[in-house]
Amino acid sequence: MDETLRLAGRLMGVDIPAPELDDATRAHLAKYRFGSVCLFRKNVRDRHQLARLVAELREVLGPECLISIDQEGGAVQRTTDLPEAPAPMAIGATGDAGLAEAVGGAVGRSLIALGINWNFAPSLDVNTNPLNPVIGDRSFGSDPAKVAELGLAWAKGLEQAGVMACVKHFPGHGDTHLDSHLDLPTVGKPRALLERLEFLPFRRAAEAGVGSFMTAHIVYPELDPDYPATLSSRILSGLLRQEWGYDGLVVTDSMDMKAITKFSPDAGAAAVRAFNAGADTVLALGPKPVQAAQAEALAKAIADGTIPRARLEHSLERLARAARAFPGTPRPYSTQAEAADRALMKEAAARSLTRHGPVRLPRPADRVLFVAPDVAPGESAYENGPAAQDLARRLKERFPGLRTLAYPRQQPQAVLASAQAAAKESDFILYVSTTRQQLSHAEAELAQALFALDKPALHVALWNPYHVQVVRQPALITYGWRPPTLEALVEALNGAEAPGKLPVELAG
Repeated sequence: MDETLRLAGRLMGVDIPAPELDDATRAHLAKYRFGSVCLFRKNVRDRHQLARLVAELREVLGPECLISIDQEGGAVQRTTDLPEAPAPMAIGATGDAGLAEAVGGAVGRSLIALGINWNFAPSLDVNTNPLNPVIGDRSFGSDPAKVAELGLAWAKGLEQAGVMACVKHFPGHGDTHLDSHLDLPTVGKPRALLERLEFLPFRRAAEAGVGSFMTAHIVYPELDPDYPATLSSRILSGLLRQEWGYDGLVVTDSMDMKAITKFSPDAGAAAVRAFNAGADTVLALGPKPVQAAQAEALAKAIADGTIPRARLEHSLERLARAARAFPGTPRPYSTQAEAADRALMKEAAARSLTRHGPVRLPRPADRVLFVAPDVAPGESAYENGPAAQDLARRLKERFPGLRTLAYPRQQPQAVLASAQAAAKESDFILYVSTTRQQLSHAEAELAQALFALDKPALHVALWNPYHVQVVRQPALITYGWRPPTLEALVEALNGAEAPGKLPVELAG
């Protein structure tokens, strides 16, 4: 049974609880010999610690272990002391495939320097739904052909640097109104429309031979009315493998997401179902007992033939092939190379900034009223967003007369009177929407009340570009708030160009 358990472990990707391996975690990993480990912010203090952790994981799990991470750029990146890429939607605003490839390459160089050889990126989801609660700026845009062009260029750069790309979330998460971390979405489009929109980037990725695909926890009734894609043999084996001829690695999205646990509360049965549907790696994130239950279920299915031997061997060969192609041997990353990559990220951020409407800019001597939410909470795949005070401090270096008014997101009306009074004493109003969620009706009322004062004003949509539809005023759109983007924003507020083109369609 030990050998069968280890075969089962090879088919799994797991997470670990901390930046170091404690004895219990080390023993757990050694028992099951998991095929991959996915790293999150909880595992990262700095690059030096992370490199040690990756090396230790390979000592325990063997050289064929794939070490993965979500380093998409923008709000979804797990390290903070490596060059920080703009969000995919920011790359979409540049429209430049060469730049996309260069940014993907820079991300790859920083990861392979640490021994990380599998990046769960890029997203090839076509963001056609402005209310999408989980994709948004993680998408390159709403044009499927452009998403394919830019996403595959980004993936090419990544893989040329020695890190396997993973396009997601197949067959498409761009037109959902539910977050699959919290519930099970359905995309009810007819097949012909799916082919034109959702499928196009993924089909081209299959044709290009991108290293891996990640599945979506979404029901597509036109393809399979009974199971979400992650558990659907019609979608993973029928569509992806047989129709499209893809023979790379297929990994599930996390099996602890509510979309799966609500549909199939038995974690072990869900793992077996996903593997038999066509996945090669079951992403079993969560507590050790849940990981163990999935390993035991897979081992039992191997032993009793529920998982056919030929099916098992095909996946083991794909995993071995991926490890040979992307061995994870750390590569040197010189200070000069890192400096060049940081400059590249700044250039990409600056080229993405987008003007919406007839933008007016503050003058350095203006008394600027800076109005923003006090916090920008993250959720699901995202890290927390920027605190208003952090951005205000950066802007105050250029605008010494800047005054900050940070309002509570749940009660913006509480500051309406004081905001209006402060605005009347100011020369310029800067309303900054810093959250990825949709603006509430009360937030929109606050913004519109400030713009109604007939003062020079500007909206900065710092994260979610669709906020401009709600505020309905001239705006600068940044698609994110990482340091290179904030630096570019400050320069744009001082008159630098903002040459980006909005890569999504707005209503109205």
